[in-house]
Amino acid sequence: MSKRKAVWPKQDIFSFRKNSKKPRLLDLFCCAGGAGMGYHQAGFEVVGVDIDFQPNYPFTFIQSDALMLDREFIESFDAIHASPPCQSYSVLAKRNGNGHEWPRLVEPVRKMLIRSGLPYVIENVVGAPLHNPILLCGTMFPKLRIIRHRLFEANFLILTHPHGKHPLVHTFDKRKSHYGKTDERKDFVMVTGGGNCSVAAARTAMGIDWMNKKELNESIPPAYTRLIGEQLLRHISSKGWEENHLPRTQNA
Repeated sequence: MSKRKAVWPKQDIFSFRKNSKKPRLLDLFCCAGGAGMGYHQAGFEVVGVDIDFQPNYPFTFIQSDALMLDREFIESFDAIHASPPCQSYSVLAKRNGNGHEWPRLVEPVRKMLIRSGLPYVIENVVGAPLHNPILLCGTMFPKLRIIRHRLFEANFLILTHPHGKHPLVHTFDKRKSHYGKTDERKDFVMVTGGGNCSVAAARTAMGIDWMNKKELNESIPPAYTRLIGEQLLRHISSKGWEENHLPRTQNA
């Protein structure tokens, strides 16, 4: 598959900036939109980019290699979130010794985001090479029933909730010591390929109502990025978002 830059015509970029009533966030490696939904709930207008077609993505979507995006297009936004592939950094890949089978994109993505000069967030799994990340867990959010640790690197301050005690989470995988039955309507559940719950229960546990099982397995709960997005919105407002909201000229 050949790589090519994804661009919007300049008049569309300027129209997008002019017509936006909210700050604009670029959601890179967006998958089915778990992160994007949280930023939307926080008050952003969200546009997602993914190299694979994402039919369930709930906002404006562009199919493209994120690292090949036009710089002017990137800089037409007010902030960026990126969730580069996590497989090579995962505990499972390290255990199996096959992390090299997946791309390691955290470093090139970070370079691109720093070059943009915009506020940014990079999300990935524990073990990924993020700089001074904060950790979020489902126990920090009263309405979630999933643990799902994720790291977030940002170039602005993020404050988090206290990290709660982990409940026992049973699994249907007989190889696991915590194999057993669970009440998927009230217990914390395991939303993975070898997990312990139905799609309906996984959706409820994660606060997501539009994804299929594969998408749920790979997603983060929108509550994570809503927490971050609310603080990002305050950060942007403190920097004078109304002034930056004006469309840029071609010579800017």
